[in-house]
Amino acid sequence: MRVFLYICALASGTAVLAGCNSSEPVRPSLAPSVRARVATSCEQQAPVTVLATGTLHARETAVLSGQVMGRVQQVLVREGDTARAGQTLVVLDDATLRASAEQAEAAVKAAENQRAAAQTNADLAASTLARYQQLQEQKSVSPQELDEVTRRAQASSAQVDALRGQVSAANAQAAGARAMLGYTRIAAPFAGVITARMVDPGAMASPGVPLLQIDSTGPLQLQATVAESAIGVMHKGMKIHVKIDAAPSLDPIGSVAEILPAADPGTRSFLIKIDLPPLPQLRAGMYAAASVATGMRQAIVAPRSALVLRGSLWCAYVLDSKGIAQLRYVTLGAQQGNLMEVLSGISTGEKLVDDPGDRDLAGKRIEVQP
Repeated sequence: MRVFLYICALASGTAVLAGCNSSEPVRPSLAPSVRARVATSCEQQAPVTVLATGTLHARETAVLSGQVMGRVQQVLVREGDTARAGQTLVVLDDATLRASAEQAEAAVKAAENQRAAAQTNADLAASTLARYQQLQEQKSVSPQELDEVTRRAQASSAQVDALRGQVSAANAQAAGARAMLGYTRIAAPFAGVITARMVDPGAMASPGVPLLQIDSTGPLQLQATVAESAIGVMHKGMKIHVKIDAAPSLDPIGSVAEILPAADPGTRSFLIKIDLPPLPQLRAGMYAAASVATGMRQAIVAPRSALVLRGSLWCAYVLDSKGIAQLRYVTLGAQQGNLMEVLSGISTGEKLVDDPGDRDLAGKRIEVQP
């Protein structure tokens, strides 16, 4: 029985070896094929850029405060309200200043009455002097009497001049009182939108304490800081591309309106102001970055449509020499129209699957679709 089992096992092993030594070729499995468009990476000139980051502001901004001390009676606007130039926004208690203005007006009237009375006396003294001069020619008055009348006329005229000065001083005080009374009405310096309200009725307003902030309506302005290495190529009127984080679909082109002549000694950077076109999507306070071109260099670029996001990483399907797609992670630079600069992951002249979408093409043979 044992001999029989041994012979069977030996026969089975011989059959297996015979199968292994068979001349029948083994066919490898073929990669599945997918039709897709193909793009090619290339090398071209790209600008050397420096980013100038900053915040959007209105072209005119004013923080309104009182010029006199007083209790706030009314605040006639809230955040978001529009105001026209000269519109009253805040009203302060004016009882004390109004009393001062009325007192100054009364002083003006009293001074004018005194001047009028003195003018009457001066006119009478002048006419008396004229009569005495005629009588003196007729030898009807003594020289002493003529001297007394002359001095009386001169004194009356001097009194009129003095009272005229008092009237001018009283008018100046009244004008000052009226001006102080006008400070109890805080008005908009220009047409704009109320962006901040820092006071409510009942609060005490003091000179220099902010009450409201108003931004002018119209196009916004980017106020950004730029490194001193790039300030040499900038000039007023220069066109600059701006990116707004809150509105990535926008690609506005701004114009340099102002370059501050002195750098910040702490950061060695300059403040520039860039006027932006009127876009309703933009709001004051948004973060933005301006690309300042300082030169040119060679860069590898690929079509934006050939790049896909896998998770949080940018990738591309690159074809090998046999047309098999391989997934590669890439590092991207700046966008240039429909092209993206590739900093790493792709070489010049490599073929990429264009517009792969959500398809998983790794390891698949790509048949080029026209």
